[in-house]
Amino acid sequence: MHTNAALETPDTPQRELSLIRGGPFYRAQRAAGLIRLEEWNHARRVTVALALGWLPLIVITMLFNPKALGSLLVDYRVYSRMVIAVPVLLLGQLLTESRFRMIVRHIDDAGLLGTEDRKRMDGMIVLLRRLRDSIFPEAAILVLLIVHTLATFKGQVDVTPWLTYGTVPNLHLTPAGWYAVLVSSSMFQFLLGLGLWQWLLWAVFAFKLSRFNLKLVPTHPDGHGGLGFLGLTPVAFTPVSFAAATVIGSSWRRELLVHGATLMSFRLPAIVFVVIVGLVALGPLVFFVPRLAALRRQGILEYGTLGQIHSMDFHEKWIHQRKGHEGEFLTAPESSCLSDYGQSYEKLAALKPFPADRGALIGLAASLAVPMLPVILAVVPLVVVLKSLLEALR
Repeated sequence: MHTNAALETPDTPQRELSLIRGGPFYRAQRAAGLIRLEEWNHARRVTVALALGWLPLIVITMLFNPKALGSLLVDYRVYSRMVIAVPVLLLGQLLTESRFRMIVRHIDDAGLLGTEDRKRMDGMIVLLRRLRDSIFPEAAILVLLIVHTLATFKGQVDVTPWLTYGTVPNLHLTPAGWYAVLVSSSMFQFLLGLGLWQWLLWAVFAFKLSRFNLKLVPTHPDGHGGLGFLGLTPVAFTPVSFAAATVIGSSWRRELLVHGATLMSFRLPAIVFVVIVGLVALGPLVFFVPRLAALRRQGILEYGTLGQIHSMDFHEKWIHQRKGHEGEFLTAPESSCLSDYGQSYEKLAALKPFPADRGALIGLAASLAVPMLPVILAVVPLVVVLKSLLEALR
């Protein structure tokens, strides 16, 4: 898939910022020919990911434990990670990059910054590029991944023919099980951690931007003082939230089908998960709330003063001194001017300090809800769901 978001070079405009095209993992993909200068090569990247993370599980199981192949082919946990979550995280990088570039470009196009703040923004972008390209964040992700795997993998394995052998509590990983823990799961966890790191860079950008002297207008038609475009950014987090929800949902589905759990047993974890995703995805927008709230208060006072003067003049002329001029009222500019001013004040009064976009919020909610459908279908068969829908249409 071709894209204008080419690799950043010394010729790239100073304010062009990509939080994706940099870092050791990106450079490794470039060196391997998985990403070219002018295109992402999504099909090639996904194919290689499946070839490294999913196909070996089948080959190893066929070689060392062929009788367990059937259990592998129907294990939704494997598909959720390698066939759904990993490709979504890889493909979602284009969406994330395009949103970040759009934000930076719009700030320039809309003239939101003065000369001094534009220089400060250049310095901020240089800092973010340096953080993005550093080896330490991705190394830290790998270290945390290793520590997490060593600390938790024994508690995550269960009696599954392709994954383990033996009896509880003396379960041992099969060769395919070891590969799944060390390679397949690690691949997903690394990409998830990388997505969170790139989102943290956006949060740093948003925090610093909120401290600039932004040229905001309280009567801006977007209802957010001119910052309504920031409400589009939570969509960039949907690949991460979708992938995480898919993998979590696969574990819950397993609990329902194999261990007899109920949907209500996941109520609290589900609430906590939704809250965490909401805080992470929408948190950077909170940085702008104090500025927009102050803008609204200041606008009400300033526009209120102007409205008072205008209304008093109108009242004096067309109420107290209208005698003999009634026929001129319909064509007088004061009446339409007062009406237009009233509409401007209504926009000001309706200014929302939190710059959220409804479409982006719906997309974020869908990224959490859709992956949970297999969990629900584990309890309520699809036939029953379709039957109830057909009955509702009668």
